[in-house]
Amino acid sequence: MTDPFLVLVESNTSGTGPLFARRARDLGVRPVLLAEDPGRYGYARAEEIDVVEADTSSAESVLDAVASLDAGPTAGVTTSSDYFVPVAAEAARALGLPGPDPIATIRCRHKGHQRAALAARGVPVAAQTLVTDADAALHAVRRTGLPAVLKPADGSGSTGVRLCASLAEAAEHAAVLLTRTHNERGIPTVPGLLVEEYVDGPEFSVEVFGDTPVTVVGKHLGAAPYFVETGHDVPAPVPDGTARSLAGTAVAAVEALGLGHGAAHVELRLAARGPVVIEVNPRLAGGMIPELVRAALGIDLVAAQVGAALGHRPDLTARSAHHSSLRFLVVDEPSVLGDPPAALADPPPHVTAAVLTGSRGVPLAPRHDHRDRVGHAVATAPDASTAALAADTALSLLRASLRARTVPEDTA
Repeated sequence: MTDPFLVLVESNTSGTGPLFARRARDLGVRPVLLAEDPGRYGYARAEEIDVVEADTSSAESVLDAVASLDAGPTAGVTTSSDYFVPVAAEAARALGLPGPDPIATIRCRHKGHQRAALAARGVPVAAQTLVTDADAALHAVRRTGLPAVLKPADGSGSTGVRLCASLAEAAEHAAVLLTRTHNERGIPTVPGLLVEEYVDGPEFSVEVFGDTPVTVVGKHLGAAPYFVETGHDVPAPVPDGTARSLAGTAVAAVEALGLGHGAAHVELRLAARGPVVIEVNPRLAGGMIPELVRAALGIDLVAAQVGAALGHRPDLTARSAHHSSLRFLVVDEPSVLGDPPAALADPPPHVTAAVLTGSRGVPLAPRHDHRDRVGHAVATAPDASTAALAADTALSLLRASLRARTVPEDTA
C-alpha cells in the first residue's frame, strides 16, 4: 500500500464518522482508522475502510501506530470525535502536518480552563466555578444562584448536564458527577465538576471555519432539567442583526482561545444582555449539522475539515440559499423501537430523510443526553417555516415506531 493516507484517530460511530472517510477518498487519499476497539465501527466494515487496532489514548501511542503501518506517506492526521481532538492535533504537530494548536485544543476540552481564557479576553460567558468536592459545589451554587447548571468538566453531547432548581437537587447531582471516573466511551474524565450560571434565552450555535463564521444554527432543546438537543434549523430564522451579533461573538471566542485551524462549533445563548458563549468545541458540529449546512447552503464542511488536515484551503462559498431543519426522535420514557411506519413510504413534501437509527426491539430507557436520539427527520425548503413544518410533520409520523414499555417497580 503506497498511496498517501489520512489517519483518523477514532471516529464518531455514525453521522460525520463515515463522511470523513468518504471525503478523504474524494480528495484522493486513503482513510486509515486507528481504533482501540474496531468493533465499534460497523460503518468501516460496510464501506471497506482500513481499520487498525491501536492504542489511541495518547499522541505517542498514535505515532507508534502510524510508524508501524505498511502504507504510503502520511498526508494528514485528524478525527471526527470530540474526545480525540487533542491527541490528533498533537500527533499531527509531531509529524509536521497541518492541524490546530494542541495546547489550544487541550484548553478547550477542559470547560473550566476554556471559560477562564474566554473571560480573560472579555468574551461574554456564563459565570462558572470549577469544584472538586460536594461542599465546594454547594457553596458555588449559593454564590451563583438558583437555578444553576451542573456539568462535567470535560463532557460532550449534554452528558451529565442538569439544571438544578434547589440545593437538594444540586447536592444530589454533584454526588453523581463526583463519582464519575470515566465517560461513556470509557475514557478517564477530568476530576471535578462545573457549577454554571443558567443563562435564560434561546440557544444557537455558530459554525466557524478558521476565522470565518459559516452560518448560525437555531437549536431546539428537550424539557428541563436536561439539555438534550432535539432539533436544528439552518440557517437560524433570526434577523440579520442578531445573526451578525452571534457570529461576531463566536469568532471572538475562537480567536481568544488560540484556535483558527479548521472547524469550531461555538454554542451560545441569546440573553437579554446579548450573546453569551456557553462553550467552544474545536471540531465540526455533531447532530448532523454539517449535512444540514450542505443541504441549505451548498457548503461541505466535512470536505473542508478533511481538506484542512491535508493542507488544502477551504471552499466556503455558499452555492444555494435554502433552509434545512432536522428533528430528532428522542426516547423520553422506557420504550421499544419498532419498524418505521408505513406512512413514511411516501414522505411529506420537502422531507429528505426520515430514518430510525436506534436498536430495534430492545428495551430503551432515557439517559438524558445525545444517546436518547434514535431517529431523525430532515427537510429542506426555500424558506425556514416550510422546512421546519415539514420536519415536524415527518417526526410526528416517525414517533409511531416508538412504543412505551412497562418497567417493573423494583427495576424502574
